[in-house]
Amino acid sequence: MNHFSRFIFLASYFIYLSHIALASIVSTGDYNKDFYVTYSPNHINTSADGRTRSLIFDKESGTEIASKDMYLFGQFDMKIKLIPGNSAGTVAAFYLASGQPNRDEVDFEFLGNVAGKPYTLQTNVYVDGFDDREQRINLWFDPTQDYHTYSILWNLHQIVFMVDWVPIRTYRNHADKGAKYPHWQPMELKLSIWNGEDWATDGGKTKIDWSKAPFVATLGNYKIDACVWKGNARFCRVESEDHWWNKGQSSTLTWTQRRLFKWVRKYHLTYDYCMDNQRFQNNMPIECSLPKY
Repeated sequence: MNHFSRFIFLASYFIYLSHIALASIVSTGDYNKDFYVTYSPNHINTSADGRTRSLIFDKESGTEIASKDMYLFGQFDMKIKLIPGNSAGTVAAFYLASGQPNRDEVDFEFLGNVAGKPYTLQTNVYVDGFDDREQRINLWFDPTQDYHTYSILWNLHQIVFMVDWVPIRTYRNHADKGAKYPHWQPMELKLSIWNGEDWATDGGKTKIDWSKAPFVATLGNYKIDACVWKGNARFCRVESEDHWWNKGQSSTLTWTQRRLFKWVRKYHLTYDYCMDNQRFQNNMPIECSLPKY
């Protein structure tokens, strides 16, 4: 392990410990108690203790689960082991979604690839029904060999996407400057696996090899530390000990997080909508010119 790899490990570990100290967990850790199946229950396997769950995708169907509660702000941590081998054309997703026509959504999408080539992790943010905010990175490890923790921190100030506590992307609340931000619609937490062969791998050139089916993504331990929606947005906006995510220390990235964030962008970022002048015909979304933290 080189010096900077050791720094990444230690920094992410201390970030993890700080979140444990702040935790006010609302989840049970049992998939049977905290989630329901939205479609294809025959494509799900759950351990006897409810602590792990497999999502299965074959030529017949994919599947999806969703949290029984809806949330407005919090942190959502999920351990996932992705599809091994040839996963080209498949998409596994971990995301928050409001479910409204003018929906808000915060996405992790894991884009499969042929064996031996890296997974692409795509993140996206929908606000008031509009997306076009994709970023992509190549992960610095093989996500099929073991569980890794993928996290979404969502509060009044920012959205932070994290991989093993390393911040890979931020989306700040710049509503006062005209940039839309998801801040009033509660969202469910969802996980799914599905067919994305028309776009997910090599822009849709590499299709699913059905001889390798079924494709299985495995979900491990998870933690939902969030404000459960009870119909009053003001309750979830307060800065209290229970709502630690809205307090000052979570309003921006720490010095350590900023260093990790810059490392990801320098060495692992492969696409950023804010750099795609051709796509937006040089009329970039307003948040692209505003601070990231």
